Amino acid sequence: MNAGPHISVDPAQLRHWVDEAATNAGFDLVAVASAEDFASEREEALRRIDDGLMDGLPWFNAQRVQRGTDPETLLPGARSIISLGWNYYPAEDPPASGAQGLIARYARGRDYHRVMKRRMRRMVLDLAERLGEQFAARWYVDDGPMLDRAAAARAGLGWFGKNGNILNPTYGSWLLLGQIITDLPLAADPPLAKTCGQCSRCLPACPTDAIVAPYVVDNRRCISYLTIEHKGAIPIELRAPMGNWVFGCDICQEVCPVNRKAKATRDPNFGRTDLAAVDLVELLEMTEEQFRERFAGTPIMRAKRVGMQRNACVALGNSGDTAAVPALARALRSAPPLVRAHAAWALGRIGGPAACSALVDVVAKETDAEVIAEIRQALGAGEAAYSLS
Repeated sequence: MNAGPHISVDPAQLRHWVDEAATNAGFDLVAVASAEDFASEREEALRRIDDGLMDGLPWFNAQRVQRGTDPETLLPGARSIISLGWNYYPAEDPPASGAQGLIARYARGRDYHRVMKRRMRRMVLDLAERLGEQFAARWYVDDGPMLDRAAAARAGLGWFGKNGNILNPTYGSWLLLGQIITDLPLAADPPLAKTCGQCSRCLPACPTDAIVAPYVVDNRRCISYLTIEHKGAIPIELRAPMGNWVFGCDICQEVCPVNRKAKATRDPNFGRTDLAAVDLVELLEMTEEQFRERFAGTPIMRAKRVGMQRNACVALGNSGDTAAVPALARALRSAPPLVRAHAAWALGRIGGPAACSALVDVVAKETDAEVIAEIRQALGAGEAAYSLS
């Protein structure tokens, strides 16, 4: 929207309209931060890039950080940042059982990026109608350049947890964050005077040791990164700790005491119980058409079918369920190379005569060097001894 004339509305009335417009648009939390430069946050983000902690995310680079930490660059004349929170914690959380894979709670429904952007646009239009004039505004979610958690912390929407998430007294860390940068003259809210104190339960709870220090996450080891953003082979040493997570991970949030009494959402965009856990064999054997039919419109599409089937192989291997051997053997024969490699690892982890036989049956026919290496390593890890000569 283009900048309009100077806003002459009473500041208290203007803030009331902001809060009301946010609620009407479907947001659970709203707070305001100043549009000052995020100098210290920029320095920290650049340091983590230099330390390699953001490796694997080529889009999270120094240029993006420089741009996203200077509100004036994103919106000339910026005066305020409206920070928004959307609660996604499901009222029902059926447990996984048997050979089922877990999906992070935020992904059990419609893709939040599109929904939140539509809601923020609706909120801006609502405010413009109330004011009777246009004003400048740009809005972002986590696919934009802003450091959304830094903006939320400055606005007092929550405080930084040691797991890197923003924590709120009412909703815990089960929040999706959005920001509207605007030239509206809004009074900033104070940051919350809260911290995690001596609590550090999230650090040892992370099975891949991704939280390398309080408030510091090594992206390369995070299960969310490995199952979603990472497109190649998952490092062998990280596969077993992944357990049965196939899209994202909630472990560091599940152990957080702040989340014990988190308020559940009533928003229909979340809480699809059929996505709380998925049948791993079914996932492994889905066609592209079946995959799209099941997951269309959800964040799961980001990982793509091959990525999800790779993840399913890892989860099946970790399940130790011998009933999965036939499906893994079929994948080893006909799936794309990335899936074949992980199917081989899973068979080796499950072990037993049937699994080893499936590996031996294909090793002489396999042409992909990485798959062959995985097969040989899997045979060495299996319970039965087979000669490759």
